[in-house]
Amino acid sequence: MQYIKLVALIILIILIAIFLYYENNAIQITYYNIKNRDIPEDFINYKIVQLSDLHNKSFGENQEKLVKLVKKINPNIIVITGDIIDRRRYNETPSLILVSQLTQIAPVYYVTGNHEEWSGKFNDLEKKLAKYKVNVLKNQRVEVKQGNSKVNIIGVNDYAYFQSVIEYKQVLEDLTSKINKSDFTLLLSHRPEKIKYYSEYHIDLALTGHAHGGQIRLPFIGGLVAPDQGLIPKYTGGFYEKGNLQMIVNRGLGNSLFPQRLFNRPEVVVITLKRE
Repeated sequence: MQYIKLVALIILIILIAIFLYYENNAIQITYYNIKNRDIPEDFINYKIVQLSDLHNKSFGENQEKLVKLVKKINPNIIVITGDIIDRRRYNETPSLILVSQLTQIAPVYYVTGNHEEWSGKFNDLEKKLAKYKVNVLKNQRVEVKQGNSKVNIIGVNDYAYFQSVIEYKQVLEDLTSKINKSDFTLLLSHRPEKIKYYSEYHIDLALTGHAHGGQIRLPFIGGLVAPDQGLIPKYTGGFYEKGNLQMIVNRGLGNSLFPQRLFNRPEVVVITLKRE
């Protein structure tokens, strides 16, 4: 009887270990169709892959699993919304291996997260990203063209870079004030909890991360905890609307302080633009 109990315990431990590994490493793809009347005809069915919160993580040797997945999606552009490194265990190699291959698939646009700021090493990292032709957007607006049309991409530094809310909002004001109101505008920003500020300006779609999906997700409750939102946070993963703004929160790929995801697998977001 004791032998049977011991075998059952060993099997249970093995199954739990497999489950925990699966939850941290099996990538989930989430698809969104974004409909907006300002999307130009040339951008209908335009495909965007969003990655976020890598936190030094590797998916296979030389990121082969993640790269293969993105390549299969065949996006028009790839966007990365911060925290590609972790300031507590700084290691830029996994991120650089990843971006060196992603830029061969499609143009890559990137904004910082709080970990880049807290690391104190971003200036050096930025030079290495530029070497691989990553478009680092630091409070900048660029126009992306397709056929005879264009859309705006705005990238803002993480909120940790700013001294005050006033300074943060002034950057959003400066970046959006000269945009034609009929132009479709995409915002790349690390923080979803700043949705109120995004909704005050001419921004159609915001892509964010930071919340790690709430780390542990439960039915009918959602994520349990998120940085800068606390317990039972509102913006952890998925699609949200506020006024004329649409926002997608990417649940991220890696972990930071808490090492385990539960019912919250690493996520790659795929957005397809549609005409409303």
